[in-house]
Amino acid sequence: MGQPDIRVTGGDLLARTLKAAGVETIFALHGGHHEALFKGCVDHDIALVDVRHEAAAGHAADAYARTTGKLGVCVITAGPGYANATAAIANAQLDGAPVLFIIGAPPLREVETNPLQGGIDQIAMARPISKWALSIPATERIPDLAAMAIRKAMSGRKGAVVLEVPIDILHMSVPSARATPAAGLHVQPTPAPSPAEARRLADLLATAERPAIIVGLEGATPGVASALAGLSERLGVPIFTKPQAGGVLPPSHPLDAGAPGGLAALAMSGAPGPDLVILLGARLGLMLGGRSGGIVPHAARVVQVCADAGEIGRLRDVDLAIAADGRETLMALAEALDGVRLPDWRGWAAQACGIKAASAAAFADARAASGVHPYRAAQAVAEAAGPEAVYVLDGGEAASWAAMTAAPNAPGRVLTHGYLGCLGIGPGFAIGAQLAHPERRVVQVTGDGAMGFHIQELDTMVRHRLPIVTVVLNNQVWGMSIHGQQLMFGENYNVISKLAGTRYADIASGFGCHAERVEDEAELPAALARAFAAGRPALVEVMTDPDVVHPVTVSMLGQVKEGGGETMIPYYENIPEGV
Repeated sequence: MGQPDIRVTGGDLLARTLKAAGVETIFALHGGHHEALFKGCVDHDIALVDVRHEAAAGHAADAYARTTGKLGVCVITAGPGYANATAAIANAQLDGAPVLFIIGAPPLREVETNPLQGGIDQIAMARPISKWALSIPATERIPDLAAMAIRKAMSGRKGAVVLEVPIDILHMSVPSARATPAAGLHVQPTPAPSPAEARRLADLLATAERPAIIVGLEGATPGVASALAGLSERLGVPIFTKPQAGGVLPPSHPLDAGAPGGLAALAMSGAPGPDLVILLGARLGLMLGGRSGGIVPHAARVVQVCADAGEIGRLRDVDLAIAADGRETLMALAEALDGVRLPDWRGWAAQACGIKAASAAAFADARAASGVHPYRAAQAVAEAAGPEAVYVLDGGEAASWAAMTAAPNAPGRVLTHGYLGCLGIGPGFAIGAQLAHPERRVVQVTGDGAMGFHIQELDTMVRHRLPIVTVVLNNQVWGMSIHGQQLMFGENYNVISKLAGTRYADIASGFGCHAERVEDEAELPAALARAFAAGRPALVEVMTDPDVVHPVTVSMLGQVKEGGGETMIPYYENIPEGV
């Protein structure tokens, strides 16, 4: 008579599946719904990193995914725990970060009994803000459905997936032979363009007078960076990078043209803009000037390379649509260019790339009437952190100032806001980035407003001994908010946009961080040096001038002509007269 089949819990089945998928680290906040999974993680040597708020756990998993290219995993409890994490789910989804959110739920057998942390349809809530969401109906189905969730997160246009595991499903046991196999865990196809698409791209380049490449978040990968390095000299085309794609080219590269906003500045100077724009893993939307044509001119031909075919052609027609991986596209283009004679674009490239230097020069000697000029503070941070660092940028204007100066030498090292515009990402992003890259400096630059969202995560940094350096640019106001109000209604106007009085360095010291407050720019380099040398979590609070307005605030407000009939709609398109 044979031995009876060994029984395994749902928690063990889920932990086994995650381990087989290569998961080494999970970000979580404790909840009793997941005790069987936590035990499975201990048994299968998966590290559990606990934070102080579910949103921070989600943001940490998001950053881990972005900086490694691996699956990020967040485990959160039911009800309020899940509700707290919805911003993190939406943020990962909108930016295409592969994150698996495992959420708890009351027992299936107690449905509609008003159970603890029940009474809401979590999956119905998750579907609009995620790539895929499902509740596991039976313990034996955990392996194959978890594998399906992982495939969906990691393939095509990556994104956030939500897997609900009711507590009874997770804690019950089944004979191991009845458990479904975790099939297809490592299915990650890499689509390439067709030969005809590659030839068409080569033809468009050969006939262009002023081509430009804009790299977006989907293109912020080592593979794209390597392919661009090999192809850039041959092309001689100016390469613009959205903030999250910073580092795709080394900061000293002669074809690094900086942020895409430089194209708008070029047009404002009266110079001709690009006649061909290649969007490499970049989406059309607010970050590229919306429908204005300010960054991607209406008259320009457009090539869009994106893993999600449904994203191609948003806002305008494109001349060539390539639903493929960025690296594969660049490699196919290199082959298609064999024997093709390209124009000499050196003059155009120098003009386009010169905007970046001109922008930096405009603030190089900036001084503030009171406190430290925020550009100078951000510049000091970049100099202290160095090109090998990972930069986490949070806040409104604080993140914008820091984005102007951060100069990483590889992709995936600038983590900042995407289309959700979610303040408070900084602490979680920094935690995830530091655990993903323990050998690197991680610096978080944030505003005093954004720092208030998840300041308790300083405790997480201290408990886990993460030497993250946080720099708070404290102008004692909601900068983008108050400056927007004053642009709209006059310089003496403000409503619920002041934050005076909070001493962030004192708070950080209470958590056990190395902490300093800086009011004089001359003291900032030494303070930053001490923070990076501390070997533990550190916070440097820099008092900046509240009256300094970042140019992006002015541009996002969409100024209207005096006496004109337009209606100003902050951060969106203005409404024309007569509408």
